[in-house]
Amino acid sequence: MIIILKTGVSESDPEYRSLLDYLEAKPGIEVRKHQEHGTQATITELYLIGDTAALDAEEVAGEPAVERVVRVSDRYRLLGRHKGQVEATGFEYNGVRFDQDNFHLFAGLCAVDNPANTEAMMAALHRQGLHTTRMGAYKPRTSPYDFQGRGAECLPYVFELAGKYDIRVVAMEVTEPAHIEEINRALDDAGSPTGIMLQIGTRNAQNFELLTAAGSQQRFPILYKRGFGITLEESINACEYIATGGNRNIVFCLRGVKSHMGAPHRNLVDFGHVSALKRLTRMPVCVDPSHSVGSRERAPDGLLELQHTAAQGVVAGANMVLTDFHPHPEHALVDGPQALHLEELPYFAEDLAIVREAYDRRRQLAERMPRL
Repeated sequence: MIIILKTGVSESDPEYRSLLDYLEAKPGIEVRKHQEHGTQATITELYLIGDTAALDAEEVAGEPAVERVVRVSDRYRLLGRHKGQVEATGFEYNGVRFDQDNFHLFAGLCAVDNPANTEAMMAALHRQGLHTTRMGAYKPRTSPYDFQGRGAECLPYVFELAGKYDIRVVAMEVTEPAHIEEINRALDDAGSPTGIMLQIGTRNAQNFELLTAAGSQQRFPILYKRGFGITLEESINACEYIATGGNRNIVFCLRGVKSHMGAPHRNLVDFGHVSALKRLTRMPVCVDPSHSVGSRERAPDGLLELQHTAAQGVVAGANMVLTDFHPHPEHALVDGPQALHLEELPYFAEDLAIVREAYDRRRQLAERMPRL
């Protein structure tokens, strides 16, 4: 059961204290408080854990502090969009807002290779007025002989250059709990010139030790990539592992699923699940066309297939696009064949803006449609 408090009710109010006294008198009930900070107001929710079936919802709703009561029947207790719980929520991190209504482009290096290429990437983003990027320091690979990333040694110059070019959020994959601590220390040592969004990669989609570690810290938001061989429900439940640790600042990323039916692309594109995720949960939704398509092949209309795939996600309402770029893709140490050139960044960003405008117009159309 979820209790949504009236706007403006604070812990110091007698109505709030009366509600807690009422709940504490109920045997076997644990109360967990959570706040969702929206653009217009802060919503306070009380999550009741235990034998909530025995509680009288109407009686609870009669408490002066209560706006309404939501019975939770779905498995996604913390992240789900339950019946009667439709408020737009999200989070703000380092001056950047993430929710189901806005949009961000995270263009960057799949794997950091050297300071020169890192600076060239950051400078290109700055010229476009972009404040978000991806930078891979730790790279789990299918083959043990492939490049595994620079690791902690590249963190100081990545953070310094991000601050220099006003990059406020860097999405960076971690593959074990120790990496979270390395990033934490390196960011402090650098004076926190930027912010980090911890990425849980598809290979670690059900690494429950890593999920728990990511959820137990509050400093960094999480970018969770769907597992390439598991169901959507299993991936959402993996996000619940993160949320139960206390960190609900999560963005869910679709990146394609492993199937020969996806050929000639690297993975079978799953961007049709954008709207399903936004219906089932309150998480912002990201798409990763680079790892879905896996190449720079161009369609007969002159657009890259990667652009077409990104557009599929954005026109469906994706809130974030994660894309590989590199100053010299032919020399990239990881996924060079799918990386775009820096010279293509302005056109890629403009193309996404066109598609996002089309999505906004579709939403306006939906407002006029009858709800039959």
